[in-house]
Amino acid sequence: MVPLRPLGVGEILDGAVTTTRLYWRTVFGISAAVALGTQVAGSTVTGLWFRDLAGLNKLSDPDTADLHEVLDAFRKSMGSLTVASLVGLVGSIIASAMLTIVVSRAVLGRPTSVGDAWRNARPRLLALTGLFLLLPVLITAAFAIGLTPGLAVAAASDAGLSGDLEGGGAGAGLLVLGGFAGMAAAAWVWVRFSLAAPALMLEKQGVFTAMRRSAKLVKGAGWRIFGIQVLAAFIVFMIGSMAQIPTSLIDGIVTGESSMDHLTWTSLIINGIGSAIGSALALPITAGMTALLYMDQRIRRESLDIELARAAGM
Repeated sequence: MVPLRPLGVGEILDGAVTTTRLYWRTVFGISAAVALGTQVAGSTVTGLWFRDLAGLNKLSDPDTADLHEVLDAFRKSMGSLTVASLVGLVGSIIASAMLTIVVSRAVLGRPTSVGDAWRNARPRLLALTGLFLLLPVLITAAFAIGLTPGLAVAAASDAGLSGDLEGGGAGAGLLVLGGFAGMAAAAWVWVRFSLAAPALMLEKQGVFTAMRRSAKLVKGAGWRIFGIQVLAAFIVFMIGSMAQIPTSLIDGIVTGESSMDHLTWTSLIINGIGSAIGSALALPITAGMTALLYMDQRIRRESLDIELARAAGM
């Protein structure tokens, strides 16, 4: 599927696409099932929580909104967002685990069925869940730390502790600088632990051991890995956007109104189909590129290509 040597960016992308093309039954069987399941659950939650957005749209007019309406809208938004996020997290965990197994076997030219991928991935799902829960916390914490000095100065200014308006200006300046610093720190954490999932799956490591493994593999190649991960995110964004364009047009023709003004089950189903198609196409690309990037780093650092060639019988 890929040459057994250090890989270029194009070869990593091509390897992910080639895996999808050669083993499309398994790959799309996994990604389509996960995408459809998460989208059905998400659309159902949205439809039950937000049957009519008219009540929420009134909040844009301060003359018609009262505290009760604001609190009710906030409760609905948080409830729907929480459930949808949990469903999406479960789907991401299952897809990432199974597709990583498929890619690792495809590197050796060995096809994998959906059942084989599930049997190999299932024992690692609990550990992968812990990793997927921990990483967003670390990324958010890194961003929050950057904002802390600016927020502290701004709070002191508002409380009258800074003396004059200069405190407010200093707080705003620190907040902007802290925002950039926080984003840089969050990106650093994201890149540093971006290879933890394939390390956890393929080396059968624990959560913290996989994170240390990722940090070791990323060391000295952070900018390269950051660029490849950004490229993967851009590809996913484009796939999702292109999948949504026709369904959005169909939604406008069928319902005759904007889905932002009034939610209907017809609108949810039509847009859900577009989201599910986009996810089914994007999941193999992201999982494939991450798994191949992990293998590429091991080839560069640990001569994994020799082990792969031996395992493939070359």
